[in-house]
Amino acid sequence: MDLLLASGVFSIVFVGLLVWLSSRGGEADQKQNLLRRMARPEDDVDVDITRKARPRDEGAFSFVYRLDLLRKLEENMWQAGIYMRVSEMLLINIMMILAGFFIGEAVWHDATLALAPAAGLGILPILYIRFRRGRRMRAFVQQLPFALDLMKSSLEAGHSLNRGLQVVVQEFADPLGSEFRTVLEQTRIGLPLPRALEDMLKRVPEEDLRLLVVAVKVQNEVGSSLAGIVGRLAEIVRNRQRLRLQIKALTAQSRMGGGIVGCLPIIVLGAFSLVQPSYAQALFYDPTGQKILKAAIILDILAFVTIRRLLKIKY
Repeated sequence: MDLLLASGVFSIVFVGLLVWLSSRGGEADQKQNLLRRMARPEDDVDVDITRKARPRDEGAFSFVYRLDLLRKLEENMWQAGIYMRVSEMLLINIMMILAGFFIGEAVWHDATLALAPAAGLGILPILYIRFRRGRRMRAFVQQLPFALDLMKSSLEAGHSLNRGLQVVVQEFADPLGSEFRTVLEQTRIGLPLPRALEDMLKRVPEEDLRLLVVAVKVQNEVGSSLAGIVGRLAEIVRNRQRLRLQIKALTAQSRMGGGIVGCLPIIVLGAFSLVQPSYAQALFYDPTGQKILKAAIILDILAFVTIRRLLKIKY
């Protein structure tokens, strides 16, 4: 038991040291790493900016290639502003899973129950990436209508779109300023502006930004008053944000209720373990109690997933 516990603690310390060493790179190195990754050749030249479904590949194992989990993980790390290698993130996940398994095995002496802390620690890096990604996307969307107003004013003053983007880069901080700075750097090395905006759409997959990319592509192909389009687009983005906040307010009670109901069994079990440990020991050491605990964990996870899907509104 002592060996397993020591191995788990060593794994956690090793993961923490690896994360610290990986985050020591400066901001300039991170930006150069991002440009190097985004400049690599792609199989598909054009980014699909419509909602049309792409044709599916045929074959018995085609679904494995369509998943493309490593590429999705890398894109999520870009979108979260984490410029690590995918191999480093996978190593952190593996070490966290092993640490959780060793700790669970040392505490409960059951391999099946040890999978619960292993899964819990293993999913922590993914949750951190999703948290960073969500926060960065929300900050970008909040800055976008003000950036569109500034672009509109610059275009109405007679400046070009590139000059308008330069003004946006000078006036706005990360994440919007850094993303548009990447667009300008890509145009300086010869990439067309519509293609650079499409690449930014891959890094920031937001519907509000998709509208801007479509407007620029249409203006580049057929020609039109881009200042008027950008001004109207700023109003649309603000209306979408207002609708998003209304939906969040209307579903706040249901989301809070679902979270409380889902966490209540864990809270009650922890309270009984502290107040009357003999009541909870049967769930961890008795074979029948372990089966009941496993079934309760599975049902609780299914309840969380069901409530989340019911409260997810697409518009």
